[in-house]
Amino acid sequence: MNTSTLPTLIQRFFRDRLTAQLQASPNTVAGYRDTFRLLLRFASQRRDKPPTKLRIEDLDAALIGDFLTHVEKVRRNSARSRNTRLAAIRSFYRYVAMNEPEHALHCQRILAMPSKRYVRRTVDFINRTEMEALLSAPDQSTWIGRRDRAILLLALQTGLRVSELINLNCRDVILGTGAHIRCEGKGRKQRSTPLRRDTVNGLRSAQDLMTIQSSQQSEASGSVATLWNTSSENIPWRLPRRAPRSLENV
Repeated sequence: MNTSTLPTLIQRFFRDRLTAQLQASPNTVAGYRDTFRLLLRFASQRRDKPPTKLRIEDLDAALIGDFLTHVEKVRRNSARSRNTRLAAIRSFYRYVAMNEPEHALHCQRILAMPSKRYVRRTVDFINRTEMEALLSAPDQSTWIGRRDRAILLLALQTGLRVSELINLNCRDVILGTGAHIRCEGKGRKQRSTPLRRDTVNGLRSAQDLMTIQSSQQSEASGSVATLWNTSSENIPWRLPRRAPRSLENV
């Protein structure tokens, strides 16, 4: 094998392994992309080579170890983030070992690198008084306030992640008999969560009924209307691609 094929291997890993074979989610691909962006930048400085000139031998176990130390000490990432970076690197070298067996020993040394142990913190929770304070924070005299209260109410009752909330489609919310909400969570797991009556009323008061109806029109036209950002010009809902400020501190 030509020893200068590291860029080719990385491209094949992302295109063939992650995207075509594993069908990894966009978040997983983005996480792997960020890992290799940092790793190639670090290796380029250490080896005094541009990323396009790096070889598979340049990224040895010693350099990977120094990179992980750099992630923790210089970038001040947690041990959990450090292990996430290492998991992405391991996945790549498993792919290299399968497809380029002449580098099996080189890959084995990197695959043998252990993950770092860390203390798993107890998940905190908020009490009813704090929940009521959160729900009373948005100004309900404005449409933004009503929207934010609906988001908070839904998050508090269902426990959805922020990414799951902002990716909800209108067709995922059932407000009639047997009211519930459907979502695709982490690991592509599908789940349905029943909605309490106060949550249903809150969603109905914060959202025009045409939002739900527009999902049927979107399905007929082949497009999908999101719950918080519909294609209808009569509904001024625009959800930012981050949590409301009051939700970020939960």
